[in-house]
Amino acid sequence: MAQLAGCLWKLNLVKVIVVDVTDDYTLMQPPMPSDFYPVLQEIWLPRYGLASRLPKADLVAGYLYDWHETPLKDDGSWYVGVVNETLLLPPEAHG
Repeated sequence: MAQLAGCLWKLNLVKVIVVDVTDDYTLMQPPMPSDFYPVLQEIWLPRYGLASRLPKADLVAGYLYDWHETPLKDDGSWYVGVVNETLLLPPEAHG
């Protein structure tokens, strides 16, 4: 009888850590290392074609995609930086 070696879900899914990078824009600061940002959400997504799907994905309500960082190792997590969508409002709306 055939047996599967290992957990196949680990080959098909990847952990995505969504971080809030809004302060980079509001404070006009250069980017920090990915793990320094506040985490908004951790989710598991299908690995196949993830890089092309992320810019269009609505990962956290009220936030817009900014950038993503692939893991150094195959079993590592992806980081996705998102920005609060209120930054698109005119300055008088923030007051």
